[in-house]
Amino acid sequence: MTTLTLDLTADLPAPALIAAQVATALAEDVGTGDLTAALLPAGQTLRAELITREAATLCGSAWFETVFKQLDPTCCVSWAAHDGERIAPGQRLCSVEGNSRALLTGERTAMNYLQLLSGTATRARHFADAVAGLPVQVLDTRKTLPGLRLQQKYAVRCGGCHNHRIGLFDMILIKENHILAAGSIHAALAAAQALKAGVAIEIEVESLAELDEALAGGAQLILLDNFSLAQLREAVALTSGRAQLEASGNMNLTTLRAVAETGVNRISVGGLTKDVTAVDLSLRLVAK
Repeated sequence: MTTLTLDLTADLPAPALIAAQVATALAEDVGTGDLTAALLPAGQTLRAELITREAATLCGSAWFETVFKQLDPTCCVSWAAHDGERIAPGQRLCSVEGNSRALLTGERTAMNYLQLLSGTATRARHFADAVAGLPVQVLDTRKTLPGLRLQQKYAVRCGGCHNHRIGLFDMILIKENHILAAGSIHAALAAAQALKAGVAIEIEVESLAELDEALAGGAQLILLDNFSLAQLREAVALTSGRAQLEASGNMNLTTLRAVAETGVNRISVGGLTKDVTAVDLSLRLVAK
């Protein structure tokens, strides 16, 4: 399958962080040692090839490769496909050559990373394709698998969608409970603005009346929670460019394009990262 090679290296987490993530994953699986791999000759080297059994968008090669490199620094991984590329059933993705014990010890951890992150990227690609040609961004959320936040955020970008905030530290998102605790939309916005945290401030509204109140309070980024299509169109008209509007709530591939066509600037989709099906991959030993 001929595809355009994308350069996503700038989007990757730092190599030291990837190494630490992989070390934790290996420790979880290997524990005090791989008893089954110990049956193999210590100095034996083998070669394996990785293929995909289904169409997908590839993601996670850095984690996959780091697994084997940590177990065998001399291991060689040769890629025939790259993160962000669409891959076809039966396509060879890479070959791995190295110490046989290392290959078999690392196989499951490496595959877990690649199949999960490719599943996330594939799902993101479906959503990106659904709004192709429209001036809207499809965003992920914090509904990620625990311990895999940065990996899945990277996978979303590989699939052509965009990241919302990474965590609680890099943006202020005022939601319903924050507003209730603060006393009002105006009070919550004023408190957020007074922090002078140097980050974006977004506030959630649940009606056109609340939207009007948020605009009056100087909100520049407003999340429209569970608005109907008619309400979204009315919200866009009412806002008239004074703020960026984000639609959210039960977004799926069936409804996404219609939501985008209302004129909102952003659509957040929790399902990009929480409703993930791993891609079916196979790593098999081959004769050298």
